[in-house]
Amino acid sequence: MSRPDLDGVFVALADPTRRGLFERLVADGPDTATNLVTGLPVTRQAVVKHLQVLADAGLVMPERHGREVRYAATPDPLGPAVGWMVAAGAQWDRRLERLRRRLERP
Repeated sequence: MSRPDLDGVFVALADPTRRGLFERLVADGPDTATNLVTGLPVTRQAVVKHLQVLADAGLVMPERHGREVRYAATPDPLGPAVGWMVAAGAQWDRRLERLRRRLERP
């Protein structure tokens, strides 16, 4: 996954509303914007815009069924994002270990 793809995933998931929508789709399966707006303090149009950001990042896939558009979670882009976070964490672990060793020297 290229850097812009990773950036899109992180930007999409940085917003709490988008994260919540993604989590609902993962937990409950495909749904429409009309159903997803239930319980949210935003309009249906705002939900559609949030879903478009998630779709642009590859995290949801819209599918038209007649007049409705159902959105399904596609968590595949999370794999490279998690891999990046693990690698970044490992780099920090190595740096902190080097610092610890230096501080313990007499």
